Amino acid sequence: MRRIPLFERELERTCVQELSDSYGPNRLFMKRDDMIPFSFGGNKARKAAEFYREIMKTDTDIVMTYGSNSSNHCRIIANMAASMGLGCHIISPQENGMVHNNTRLVQKSGAVIETCPVSAVAGTIENRKQAYREQGKRPYFIEGGGHGNPGVEAYVKGYREIEAYEREHSVHFDYIFHASGTGATQAGLVCGQLLSGEQERKIVGISIAREAQRGRSVVEDSIRTYLGERFAQLYQEEQLVFTDAYRSGGYGSYTEEIAETIDFVMQREGIPMDTTYVGKAFHGMLAYLQENKISGRNILFIHTGGCPIFFDRLEESRLDG
Repeated sequence: MRRIPLFERELERTCVQELSDSYGPNRLFMKRDDMIPFSFGGNKARKAAEFYREIMKTDTDIVMTYGSNSSNHCRIIANMAASMGLGCHIISPQENGMVHNNTRLVQKSGAVIETCPVSAVAGTIENRKQAYREQGKRPYFIEGGGHGNPGVEAYVKGYREIEAYEREHSVHFDYIFHASGTGATQAGLVCGQLLSGEQERKIVGISIAREAQRGRSVVEDSIRTYLGERFAQLYQEEQLVFTDAYRSGGYGSYTEEIAETIDFVMQREGIPMDTTYVGKAFHGMLAYLQENKISGRNILFIHTGGCPIFFDRLEESRLDG
């Protein structure tokens, strides 16, 4: 396997950028994980660094994962596998039939994309792993979205970066918002908070797809698995805040209001956000702050990446015009 020097060491801390005063009566900051210098960055790049270290301990020759045609996770894992000189096989639901920029980047990385009905995903994954083993190959499977302890660990470290920034800049973030999808990012942030003993802030996951009961359950399960025996001692239910109030129809769907928020942030701050993940969550955060009458607070939003999807919408707009 080839080494990726960037992932051989801890990633450098991503910048925290203060935004303009255009978003209401709070002081807004953004942690730019989209600027992690690998394959357009994002939370999936942070997680990939942890999976890379795990894979390098094995004799893996093909990496497998699951995700939709617009998945940032699949883009990053396909690129990582290519950088390591490994094969990559992605299982994707055939219901997502469109070709997006993330799809094209996965293809450019040389990954095999196998589609199947969403109801057959679990069986297809197991059958494909077995088929590779029968061929003498050694597959390493990563759950969709970078779910699992390495993905959680990535954002335990991310939380520590936030604490370091606070110490160095004499600021305390009262709220941390982010897009919550498969749950490992939120689980890592909450675990970081629980392990630090910090109780004077809220971490709010804005669901981009899942309904509250399912989404919250998945995040809690990830926290329990990561903390192990420490879960009963450390876990506090009120520190897991997951809202599905701003899903706008579920995964991949968005409203004109979300599109307008994305356009405004691009024009005002020069920061691209996509309609599937970050733009939807940022718009949801603004609504949450307004609906809960939150003012005079320091707010941190984590930009978890998705720049290629930003350009999907520009192409759609051009075609429509």
